[in-house]
Amino acid sequence: MTTSERASQDTPGIKSTQEKITDLHQLRSDAMQGGGPKRIEAQHKKGKLTARERIDLLLDPDTFNELDMFVTHRSSDFGLDEQRIPGDGVVTGYGQIDGRLVYVFSQDFTVFGGSLSEAHAEKICKIMDLAMKNGAPVIGLNDSGGARIQEGVVSLGAYADIFLRNTLASGVVPQISAIMGPCAGGAVYSPAITDFIFMVEETSYMFVTGPNVLKAVTHEDVTFEDLGGARVHNATSGVAHFACPSEPECIRQIRQLMSFIPSNNLDDAPHVTPKDSPRRADEVLDSIIPDNPSKPYDITEVIRHVVDDGDFFEVQAHFAKNIIVGFARLNGRSVGIVAQQPRALAGVLDINASDKAARFVRFCDCFNIPIITFVDVPGFLPGVGQEHNGIIRHGAKLLYAYCEATVPKITVITRKAYGGAYDVMSSKHVRGDINYAWPTAEIAVMGAEGAVNILFKDEIEHAANPEQRRKELIADYIEKFANPYIAASRGYIDEVIEPRFTRMKLINALEMLKNKRDTNPPKKHGNIPL
Repeated sequence: MTTSERASQDTPGIKSTQEKITDLHQLRSDAMQGGGPKRIEAQHKKGKLTARERIDLLLDPDTFNELDMFVTHRSSDFGLDEQRIPGDGVVTGYGQIDGRLVYVFSQDFTVFGGSLSEAHAEKICKIMDLAMKNGAPVIGLNDSGGARIQEGVVSLGAYADIFLRNTLASGVVPQISAIMGPCAGGAVYSPAITDFIFMVEETSYMFVTGPNVLKAVTHEDVTFEDLGGARVHNATSGVAHFACPSEPECIRQIRQLMSFIPSNNLDDAPHVTPKDSPRRADEVLDSIIPDNPSKPYDITEVIRHVVDDGDFFEVQAHFAKNIIVGFARLNGRSVGIVAQQPRALAGVLDINASDKAARFVRFCDCFNIPIITFVDVPGFLPGVGQEHNGIIRHGAKLLYAYCEATVPKITVITRKAYGGAYDVMSSKHVRGDINYAWPTAEIAVMGAEGAVNILFKDEIEHAANPEQRRKELIADYIEKFANPYIAASRGYIDEVIEPRFTRMKLINALEMLKNKRDTNPPKKHGNIPL
């Protein structure tokens, strides 16, 4: 018999160590049950996993260390003093993804509908503070009915505590949000500040004002899905970056994203030993650009022929399809890729494309990820709607992002680079480090037809055969200007390369730039045209 067991026998009411350990096991078991079997069953019937099941899928096996399992709320109004459930509707802690430290919170809809209380928010803030101190990503699995109404302004203040930390952590550690259920009202602004938002089709939604209030105030009749579902926020609003068919697929994609990005702003992204030869040349690229400059092609095919093993992880694939952004590797090194898509609006830059690319460029610059830009841009989209909705302001965001970025920037002009859009797309003039062009590149103020109509307006009007003269002048203009050699003669293009050697050239340039150092003037921060 141990000393403690003898003491417990001698002193009635005092438990032995083993009894206390048994009590601990029971408390843990109670906490693991969340809102209880019935609510867990209801969660599963909706096609949703529980908070803990999500964490188990997200993290490497047996690496999760839970914090604050026994935290409960401190409220007594509206009968809450009789409803104290350990954990208070959120599971928090840290673990590993592919052996790398991450912090995670997972809201538990089976406990008070995942609603956010003061104690709930304090748990989230604690792991965010730890993430900042230790330089590790924060992943939030959101599934909440919003602020806990019974706590009033206290719960609103608790949201603001999280928003502040989101803002301070921005650009210091990656922040990833997965919307696994409802996310409404003020709750949407925490994910909105984070770097990437994943949504699950049919079971998740985000909105500031719900359908019931809309119907009462504006008389608009709309479903939850049509107002703020995954499809809407991925294709229409651009709020979200990924739409996933199921929760397991959502979590798999989060893990895949993590493989491309560093743990913090001082680290490099994980290096993967490549199977693909750095000297691989791909003859397909020599014929991928159509002879007809008005004919589209798929820029993602160019990207996949260039990057390691054809592996391209596209971001915001359903939004602003005229520009492509995403992650890939070149000789094992993570890179961010920005590319016009000629198959959508001829690759023109519009409001949404500018916003999408600017945010991605700034993320890459925050986290030391080199930026590879493939250019085939006929200019900015004309139109009254674009002008009135601020194409100047939005286009300036992308220009600002490229000018501000100090990471290695390598540009490949595949075909058109016209007007101000040529300047914006990581040109030499905005600190592009290495700028390549294919022989098919056309670098000019505008396309041949538009230029001829302006430059030779009078001559064409007075010609014996105006249409024939127009064609002759267009042919002359194309011969003189629709090529990369004038820009190359001025050093704006570092090298005109054969398309098949693009991969090798990019890898060589990245190796040359691996120790690049560039800085911006000392200041508190710039004033990007939001």
